[in-house]
Amino acid sequence: MNQHPGVIGRKLGMTQVFSDDGSVIACTVVESKPFVVGKRTADKDGYSALILGVEERAERHVNKPLGGLYKKTSVSPKGTLRELRCSPEFAAGFEVGQEVKLEQIFEEGQLVDVQGVSRGRGFQGVVRRYNFAGNVQTHGTHEYRRHGGSIGTRMTPGRVKPGQKMPGQHGNVTFSVLNQRVVKIVPDQNLLLIRGGVPGARDTLVVVRGAVRRAGGKAKPKK
Repeated sequence: MNQHPGVIGRKLGMTQVFSDDGSVIACTVVESKPFVVGKRTADKDGYSALILGVEERAERHVNKPLGGLYKKTSVSPKGTLRELRCSPEFAAGFEVGQEVKLEQIFEEGQLVDVQGVSRGRGFQGVVRRYNFAGNVQTHGTHEYRRHGGSIGTRMTPGRVKPGQKMPGQHGNVTFSVLNQRVVKIVPDQNLLLIRGGVPGARDTLVVVRGAVRRAGGKAKPKK
């Protein structure tokens, strides 16, 4: 489980940044201004985590349990909440109601993992969904140009095997890209520029955390 520090933010789109050698770097822009809404501790909950909230929400749109939480912690209602596990030492550095600054979590050049919901493309065939080649494109081919071919195994076992690649819903699933590099941090505008593309359409929520599979994903906590 990824327990590196992270934030939740909104994907604004893509831009480009020019490096020192003049090369162009395509970047995804993520806007993030999270607040600590709650905390989980090992003594009370058995694990350590920060509950982060982003974007304001009208009080009349909040249910009673969450409304009681906000009043107890003196935090204004938030539109989206996410619980991100972390080390007890990291969680101890933040208080409920405190704003989490991007420069406290990340540093330029750091590797991060980005999780989001991919764009839904509806019901698709195997050519678009799984990049099948399709049938032979000759003068004698009819109605089978974009078909997937045989799906069975004759008499034994006489059924379609589980997991067979077939037409169906394409996209609209939680997906992660790993080991993307932080190109730039713009603290005054709460912007994080990440190299390459990340899952999701424009204006959707993403979770950005330190990379879990490669060295360099864990930045030092900054006070």
